[in-house]
Amino acid sequence: MIKLTKPRTSKTLAINIAKIASAKLAETVLILELKNVESAPSDYFVICSTHSLPQTKAVFDEIYYQIKNLDVPLPKTEGIDSMEWILLDYFDVVVHVMTDEMRNYYKLEKLWSDAKFFTLDENEKPIIFKKEMLKKLFLAPLV
Repeated sequence: MIKLTKPRTSKTLAINIAKIASAKLAETVLILELKNVESAPSDYFVICSTHSLPQTKAVFDEIYYQIKNLDVPLPKTEGIDSMEWILLDYFDVVVHVMTDEMRNYYKLEKLWSDAKFFTLDENEKPIIFKKEMLKKLFLAPLV
């Protein structure tokens, strides 16, 4: 069971969401800090991928209900009908739960490559994610 605290900052919210996604076995969970990116739609993106539509739904449900239980206002959502790419918009944090195919096709990490990239270590603490690792993930140069 993961330990979550009520987020006081958008960074803490993003970290909590990344922890939840990881606990539901989402793959390659990344936190993108967009605060210093001009025209960014939010302060943080949390991006993760799944291997199937049921897993995408499970990750979405877990994030939605766990964060709701922390008394965070409900997010705007998109993509629940198709389940290939579900978006949860918490205003300062936008979550992208995507199937592997959608993530490989849209490559949001390339689009937002000016962001700072983080992931969680084995102790669920945020650490810098080296962008060079994206090349291995998507088998194509991204940055």
